[in-house]
Amino acid sequence: MSSDVRTVAVVGCGVIGASWASLLLSRGLKVIISDPAPGAKEGFERYLQDAWPALEANTATESTLAKNFEFIDDLAQALPYADFVQENGPENADFKKQLMETLDQYARPGVVIASSSSGLPSSGFIQQCRRDPGRILVGHPFNPPHLVPLVEVVPHAGTSTTSVSTALDFYKSLEKKPILLRHEVPGFVANRLQAAINNEAYSLISRGIVSAEDLDTAVTSGPGLRWALAGPIVTNALGGGGGPDGFMQRIERLGPSIRSWEQDMMKHRFDWSDESLAVLKKESSKWLDAADWVGLKEKRDQVLLQLLKAKAETSSIR
Repeated sequence: MSSDVRTVAVVGCGVIGASWASLLLSRGLKVIISDPAPGAKEGFERYLQDAWPALEANTATESTLAKNFEFIDDLAQALPYADFVQENGPENADFKKQLMETLDQYARPGVVIASSSSGLPSSGFIQQCRRDPGRILVGHPFNPPHLVPLVEVVPHAGTSTTSVSTALDFYKSLEKKPILLRHEVPGFVANRLQAAINNEAYSLISRGIVSAEDLDTAVTSGPGLRWALAGPIVTNALGGGGGPDGFMQRIERLGPSIRSWEQDMMKHRFDWSDESLAVLKKESSKWLDAADWVGLKEKRDQVLLQLLKAKAETSSIR
């Protein structure tokens, strides 16, 4: 655990904030939580109860640590006690501007303020911060943060190098896998990759080429399995025969064909029209309406834990 962080403020305790708080508690940290929504505390307690068995299985966490949190009403009084702030407010720039102004005003000097923003760069919501906007950055997790290791650390042009280093070290101390973006870009990296895949998936379904169920199978029983162990670049290199030259060998061999696929994909991009959305909804419902959502979530979490354990026990690339 990062020696400088003992208490973390989790601001906003919806699905992402609750997951962050659960992880932080499992790592022995004191967590102060702020969320004005009615029933927020009770909602978090239910989330924690559901998440804790997986955390215990994954980290041999002591059950007593789950009690080391406090819901607070007054941010101004509580923030000075925080050594790190993880903000999880709505994905709305105007809302975040006001919230960040408060966090910047009352958090101790030098304390990093990280936003779980899913796609809004922090340069878009620091305009009202007068005290120290250089300690603000994005620390975007993947859902659920208490299980999925990825965190995208995205500084704005004025974020200090010290704040970046502190955030990276802190997330690593939680056994997360942080990546650093060199420049801000809307949507960051992982969500942009997802958006590109999703657009093609929506297009294929709405055009009647494949069912929603078979589309999901195409990913989970194909490239998704490989991507869990090796990302697109390494996977491409392996497809080209492996080794440092494999990547370009694949590009040279398949490049012309891939370009023709991309041209067809651009021609048939999902256009988000009412007509296309209606077809997508109808076709997806055939698959989604039959799902056992409680069992699906439990199975997802179990398999995630097994996969993470298997990766930790092998010399996987990432």
